[in-house]
Amino acid sequence: MNIFVAKLNYDTSEDTLRDAFEQFGTVDSVKIIMDKFSGRSKGFGFVEMPDESEGQAAIENLNETSMDGRDIVVKKARPREERDDRRGGGGYR
Repeated sequence: MNIFVAKLNYDTSEDTLRDAFEQFGTVDSVKIIMDKFSGRSKGFGFVEMPDESEGQAAIENLNETSMDGRDIVVKKARPREERDDRRGGGGYR
């Protein structure tokens, strides 16, 4: 199960996130999304848990709890939607 975690403190580490979720079961991966220019956390990330029931328990128990001084939002991640390719064209006519 892929789990979306938002409203993270910018200083929260992937290890801290992993520790919180491992209370509920096996964690395959943890990824906090970083800004590619500043290298700073964007305040959200993803946790992958292989067992659906363990993932659901983590969501129910961790949503709206405090982590590093911030109340986090935890929910099942939705698949990425197809986005238009916005790189093309220079607008010159």
